Amino acid sequence: MDPYRETAEKFHLLAHPARLQILDEIRRAEACVCHLQTVLKRPQAYVSQQLRVLRDAGLVEDRREGTLVYYRVNDPTVERLLNESLGPAGEPTGREECPCPRCQAEFAPQPAAAEAEAR
Repeated sequence: MDPYRETAEKFHLLAHPARLQILDEIRRAEACVCHLQTVLKRPQAYVSQQLRVLRDAGLVEDRREGTLVYYRVNDPTVERLLNESLGPAGEPTGREECPCPRCQAEFAPQPAAAEAEAR
C-alpha cells in the first residue's frame, strides 16, 4: 500500500473525536465496551460501531474474558501520535462509575479500609 495513503487513512480515523477519545483511553489500559460507554457518555451501539471501525483498520485488537471483550491499541504509530499530540498516557478515567467487574473490583472498599472507616 502507498505509505501516503496509509498515513492519510490513519489521520482520517484519528480526526473523529470519539475514536480519538477511545484510543486515548485504551492506550492507558485495555478497556471493555461498558467502560468506554462510561467515559464517552455514549450508548453501547455507538461505542461498538467506533470500535469496529478501529478494529477493521487494524488500530485496535480485542480479547475476550468471560462475557466481556477488552480492547487495546494495536498500532505503535498511533500510540506515538497520541503521545505527541495528547501527551503521555495518564491513569485510566471513569473507573469509579464503570459497572464492569474489573473497575468495580478496583474501586471496591478494601476490608481494612472499610473496617478503619467503621471505627
